[in-house]
Amino acid sequence: MFASSHSFGFFDYFRVPYRLTSARPGSAFGRLWLAGDQGGPSLVWPVVDPVRGPAVREALPGRYAMERFPVFGHVTGDRVARRFLAGWGEGGWRKAELVTGAGGREVAAVWRDGAGNVFLPFDPAEVMHQYWSEGYKGIGQPALRRALRPALVRGYYGIRPLLPRAAQIAARRMFARFQQRPEFPAWPVETALHDFYDWLFRLVADFAGRPVPWLAPWPAGYSWAIVLTHDVETAGGCRDIELLRAPERAAGRPSGWNFVPLRYTVENDLLDRLRAEGCEIGVHGLRHDGRDLGSLRQLRKRLPAMRAYAQRWKATGFRAPATQRNWSWMPMLGFEHDMSYHDTAPYEPTPGGTCSYLPFFNGTMVELPITQPQDHTLFTILGHSDAQVWLTKATEIRKRGGMMLVLTHPDYAGDPRVAGGYRQLLDSAAGDTEAWWATPAQVSAWWRRRAQSGVALSRGGWRVSGPAAAEGRLLFAEPFAEPGVPAASAAGNTNTGGRGQHARPARR
Repeated sequence: MFASSHSFGFFDYFRVPYRLTSARPGSAFGRLWLAGDQGGPSLVWPVVDPVRGPAVREALPGRYAMERFPVFGHVTGDRVARRFLAGWGEGGWRKAELVTGAGGREVAAVWRDGAGNVFLPFDPAEVMHQYWSEGYKGIGQPALRRALRPALVRGYYGIRPLLPRAAQIAARRMFARFQQRPEFPAWPVETALHDFYDWLFRLVADFAGRPVPWLAPWPAGYSWAIVLTHDVETAGGCRDIELLRAPERAAGRPSGWNFVPLRYTVENDLLDRLRAEGCEIGVHGLRHDGRDLGSLRQLRKRLPAMRAYAQRWKATGFRAPATQRNWSWMPMLGFEHDMSYHDTAPYEPTPGGTCSYLPFFNGTMVELPITQPQDHTLFTILGHSDAQVWLTKATEIRKRGGMMLVLTHPDYAGDPRVAGGYRQLLDSAAGDTEAWWATPAQVSAWWRRRAQSGVALSRGGWRVSGPAAAEGRLLFAEPFAEPGVPAASAAGNTNTGGRGQHARPARR
């Protein structure tokens, strides 16, 4: 449907069909146009290479904002844009949407001309990467502030073994008060990245002037996914697994269980029973002392033991204790999928968030973000009395067609708020036939098949091709219809059962 002079990361992620031209000009700007219609409109953007950086030397790195979402990365300012636009397009360029910097000052704009051409002042792929990798945390922040939080976390985990349990909780509560609630990412719901997806889908469909097909995020007609995971932190947690597993078993739901190899004894019989019920085993660090990813040297020292236990337990997934994470190091772990990132987590020892309700790749590893607040944070640290935050967030994720990945701990399930709230969360989706209840490994495997698949045009219309052909389904982003109504996207209503008025399935 489209052709492009450079890879277009947004299309790659959502599997929108396009082809790369054989000759890729060395221009600092990529160009996307309707295939077979090179005389028609084009979309142009400044290319940012993940290794070499921006091809436009004057591009300004920073934290910016558009009307509905922040933009992180390199932005091509108005002066450079005017110089480029003067030699391209049909003339009559106008600013369609502004990009602002500190204090609301205009620094750039999305430009359009009378012929339907569009100029983006940023590379969508870089913006997406800044969200996924939490790279935005290092953009435009003072060096002292960037260093302070990691130092506090290291200090806390350095003295934690010496503190009684009550003192540990008091320290976490004090740390949470220090962190406060940031403007970004918002808690418990942050929609910025999915609003960005919505906006891009609308822009592309409007630019194309016709429905744009893409591969839905979930298989077999499901409109959202539910993934239940548990971290077992202590020997007591091992003894209390039934507090969480029993309601899951009664509902016929699988789950993932992450164990710490060298903190307590994990009996093979327990692992066998969980696997026999369709559950998954994962590795939760090595000792749960906050040091696995404390330094690259420490990680390399501990990794062989973690990999040995992964092989022994047939574990393909990993979650770091305290959700420690480093984007550059995570692929070194050698697991198929990781679950150490949140969508929004201002109150965790390592605050931040990817803002994503969907999986994404970090190298060859599939990242499955935690998209519900952790039980310990919600009830013990913040002191909530019921599951209302969980239920409200579940509604938002369902509406967005995302993945509700839940993290609870049997170690804390003796608290009736945790056990009761968890049963309430399970019951809230019990009759939802559009929910895919899956283990982390099942989601990871599907995401790989989806990434290896595409959308092809045949005599009968658009169809899914590749490994996901049998279970994948197509959705269409419709051209902009009414002011304020976004086109369908993975960030919006993807279900085709009546709720998503701008999404419709492909004819199969």
